[in-house]
Amino acid sequence: MKVGIIGLGLIGGSMGLALRECNYASRVYGYDQLEVHVEVALQKGIVDEGCDSLEKLVQASDVVILAVPVQSIVRLLPQVLDLVDQEMVIDVGSTKQDMVESVKGHPKRSRYLPTHPMAGTEYSGPQAALQRLFEGKVCVFCDVEDSDKEVVDEILTMYERIGMDVVEYHSAEHDVHTAYVSHISHISSIALALTVLEKEKNENRIFELASGGFSSTVRLAKSNPDTWIPIFEQNRDNVLDVLDEHINVISQFRTMLIKKDFERFHALMERANDIKKILK
Repeated sequence: MKVGIIGLGLIGGSMGLALRECNYASRVYGYDQLEVHVEVALQKGIVDEGCDSLEKLVQASDVVILAVPVQSIVRLLPQVLDLVDQEMVIDVGSTKQDMVESVKGHPKRSRYLPTHPMAGTEYSGPQAALQRLFEGKVCVFCDVEDSDKEVVDEILTMYERIGMDVVEYHSAEHDVHTAYVSHISHISSIALALTVLEKEKNENRIFELASGGFSSTVRLAKSNPDTWIPIFEQNRDNVLDVLDEHINVISQFRTMLIKKDFERFHALMERANDIKKILK
């Protein structure tokens, strides 16, 4: 299969490396608005060839992967489908409803499958690409009933070849659950980082005393805001819903500390330990 990747950042770059390593892709083409990203992708062996237009990339490819920030996917997806004949198109964005709506009724809608490989790091750009980023992770397929069976079957094979398990959700359901398990995690990490930076003015103390727990908790605060602000914008209602509950729980902890109610604190920590039954 010849694969074209639009957007050569962390996810797009890692897809290129993975698809080449498993020999799924006979040739990988890349397109990015930043010429330096194309240059790095060529140097790292992410792509075989850079394209200077969407038209050239689509014409050269069997599978087209949209791996740009979510607001750009919404804008570019209809344009890419306008260029499609029998090519297959997927996106790898963290939200889905706005994308699906952007091509609702498009004559080539059935050649598109919304996907979300649940993998990533706090780093960005092709220099951060990892060959085995997706191994052992889950990829979500959305609204498969609206895509040609041929497309679903081929993309399933592609993701399985790079080591991913696939589950199916409706796009609205996907956006709700990613708000719960992914998007709120980023907001919590950002909030903690800002709290510590505000209260601890001595950067050397943060460096000296930051243990594994602190470092892992604030890791996501290093994520690229150009990637994440559009995600929060597109999934605003679902993020607000889970954020309200998160604020409520934090408020309970504050009240327990004020009242010295450590017995209740202990009970809630025990309840939180139940997450071990899900995440082993």
